[in-house]
Amino acid sequence: MWSRNRIGRRAALLGVLALSACGLQPVYGPQGAGKRLFGKVRPRDPDDYQEFVFNTQIAQRLGPESADAFDLDYRLSIGVVSQAITQEQVTTRYSLNGTADYVLKDSRGRALSSGRVSTFSSYSTTGTTIATLTAEADARRRLARMLADQVVTRLLADSPALPET
Repeated sequence: MWSRNRIGRRAALLGVLALSACGLQPVYGPQGAGKRLFGKVRPRDPDDYQEFVFNTQIAQRLGPESADAFDLDYRLSIGVVSQAITQEQVTTRYSLNGTADYVLKDSRGRALSSGRVSTFSSYSTTGTTIATLTAEADARRRLARMLADQVVTRLLADSPALPET
């Protein structure tokens, strides 16, 4: 008797076997290239709360810095865009569009990896003033975390080309 779960498990097993045959390795595995970054990336000092959240998320994903092998320089840019406007010209929803330009440098200051990532977050303004301010702060935190996650993903993708330290 065939079931959906049985077919799903067989397909997953075949997928794992196919990937292992082509030489791909998990970046987080014991032989993965991601170990070149774990505990070795030092983001620049934050200038504001959003950058502090960004740095915290980098540390959560790559571990706290224990050896300054790589410096991560970045610049966050966030734009506010009105999303929902009533007939009375009252904005009830805003979108925060964010980009992060980053450069990973070695101890000599040579650029090893660089790029730009972008994403967005939004919040509603239909509540009280306190609720709106809280929603905006939360949206900014979410945006900084999402940008940091995207930077880490790109760095992990570039990690096989990084020097071993």
